Amino acid sequence: MSRPELTGHASLFYNEKEARKYDSSSRMVGIQREITERAIELLKLPSNRPSFILDVGCGSGLSGQVLEEHGHVWVGCDVSRDMLNMANERIERKREEAMGEGDSSEDDNDMNDNDSNNDNNKGGTTEEEPSPGDLLHHDMGTGLPFRPASFDACISISALQWLCYSNTKEQIPKKRLTRFFSSLYQVLRRGARAVLQFYPESSEHAILISECAAKVGFAGGIVVDYPNSTKAKKHYLVLSFERSYKAPQGLTGLEGALLNEGRSSGGGVRVA
Repeated sequence: MSRPELTGHASLFYNEKEARKYDSSSRMVGIQREITERAIELLKLPSNRPSFILDVGCGSGLSGQVLEEHGHVWVGCDVSRDMLNMANERIERKREEAMGEGDSSEDDNDMNDNDSNNDNNKGGTTEEEPSPGDLLHHDMGTGLPFRPASFDACISISALQWLCYSNTKEQIPKKRLTRFFSSLYQVLRRGARAVLQFYPESSEHAILISECAAKVGFAGGIVVDYPNSTKAKKHYLVLSFERSYKAPQGLTGLEGALLNEGRSSGGGVRVA
């Protein structure tokens, strides 16, 4: 089976039919959940409060759903409108379910709540809970269009490798990757981390991605889980602002390639 990145632009590959197929596959849903759980683990987010997380290449919202289950608020961007339509359907269903649950319990609580609401809301209004997820149609290769220092963390599941391919002569992978990482560096708050899971076609692609991240100032490296398994092998680019940060070991004990080592030695980034 050929790689989808070789068939053309992601927005064309993930059309309505492919988006629904992707979102309804129990196998794909399970894989995306497992990868997202691992990404959250590698982020090492504070456990005492929710984080505001950017999901790059959010697709149909499968990863965003996992973020919500962990209590976080997220913003997702994707180049495929059809994938975003699926994600929006998921968000709307959740909102409707939440409203339905609220309506069913409202009658039971009316008598108890009326007095307390009258006391608590004198001179004020009732605050609504923020939406757990918002969506943006956007090509990450053109840079991220968010305000500086907006996010506590960033994840990306199975999307970053698309920037290693060129669909037109204007699309130069190195420039698109550099533009993406430069903007990511800006929109993350200092102290934040990013975990970007991707499927490199070759070691050259992994090195290119790592070098572009290092060039804009990120520290960290590539964590490889299950390196000896054809099906289970996963690559995670783990990024930090801390100059002394070292990428954690993979699940089998394989150490991540350090971006810092690549810069200091002048011999490129070591990718296992």
